Amino acid sequence: MYTVSMRGGRPLLATSIAATVVSAFVFTPTVASAHAIAGDRVFPSTLAVDDPGVGDEANLEYGHIRVPGDNGDQSINTFDVEYDKLITPRLAVSVDGTYVMQNNPTARGWDNFGVGLKYLLYVNEAHEFMTSVGVDAELGGTGSRAIADNFSTISPTIYAGKGMGDLPDSLAYLRPVAITAEAGPALTTGAGQPNAFNYGFTVQYSLPYLQQHVHDVGLPQPLANIIPLVEIPLSRSQGQTTGTVNPGFIWINRYGQFGVEAQIPVNRASGSHVGILVQAHLFFDDIAPTTLGKPLFP
Repeated sequence: MYTVSMRGGRPLLATSIAATVVSAFVFTPTVASAHAIAGDRVFPSTLAVDDPGVGDEANLEYGHIRVPGDNGDQSINTFDVEYDKLITPRLAVSVDGTYVMQNNPTARGWDNFGVGLKYLLYVNEAHEFMTSVGVDAELGGTGSRAIADNFSTISPTIYAGKGMGDLPDSLAYLRPVAITAEAGPALTTGAGQPNAFNYGFTVQYSLPYLQQHVHDVGLPQPLANIIPLVEIPLSRSQGQTTGTVNPGFIWINRYGQFGVEAQIPVNRASGSHVGILVQAHLFFDDIAPTTLGKPLFP
């Protein structure tokens, strides 16, 4: 069976979609009003550790990684599609599906489909702090028999983000730094199936924040809209920790973002080679704020 902890990778169609998004938006300088905002801070939609915000949005991700299998290393390519819809300005529901292609043994098909609910608990504008709670469920038996499990997994999760914009003037060039994190158990419904505890964090340095709120250093487009970051998604189960360290970048503007990260396994159980994640993400709450991106109950 295909198993990857956290929000794993995602296949090749994503690359062309991502390129389309970049070509459409790459010369648009503004980063005005993406969905996860606390004061001057925009928390991007990160690739492996979910951000602390809620919004009307769509996410496409391609991933590739090699992991240990029963018959040696196993190459896994995944293509993930997720759609989030605001019910109220603070409450969002989500649906997602992942198409998987693997070898050794060869198998392909849809993993179990997922549904989720996420609520924005608290925002402190002055201190650029945001926290949310949510629950996700992977519905057993909804995917391909060759790929998916026949049991469900339920994951209640807490999310948080903190920007450093409240640092003193002497540390002004650290103000573009932000940290986000998530943590929660993954509880299975299958008899004898192990539970897990998933957690992770990101460290980001926002060049748009540097340009707009610290000092305009004259970065040209598209560099002025880039957020370099490192994500570390981890999972603990049966006494074993697995996960990756993901250095990369996100290019963001008002209407969407494009991201690329390496996936460096933290140990042999997590993978045998460096993998990759590629993301294309759309903010419907900015693309169509009065129609598709409008909460059902404003």
